Amino acid sequence: MEYVEVAELSEVPVGGMRKVVLGDREILLVNLDGEIYAIGNRCPHAGGDLSKGSIDQRIITCPRHGSKFDVATGRLVSGPKIFFLKLKTGDLPSYEVRTEGTQIRVRLDVT
Repeated sequence: MEYVEVAELSEVPVGGMRKVVLGDREILLVNLDGEIYAIGNRCPHAGGDLSKGSIDQRIITCPRHGSKFDVATGRLVSGPKIFFLKLKTGDLPSYEVRTEGTQIRVRLDVT
């Protein structure tokens, strides 16, 4: 599968993130120290918009119920918490990223 242009590098500053929509997919681009990562933007627990969450180093936290994911791999670090309950959820899709000049390109098949 080919890589699709999704954004300009200038649209995702170091330490920042940006949601892009490609058809029915929402992809979150994250710039960590100049390295761009791409993961699914919706939390698999209850559909929280991760672009509105907080990021600390490689970990993004869902704004709805606190699930935490590694932005480099999409892997779940810890599941949602509602009061004293710990619930289960899954990993996020992760996408390969290439930068070509000032363009960010994403390979749409999930890794």
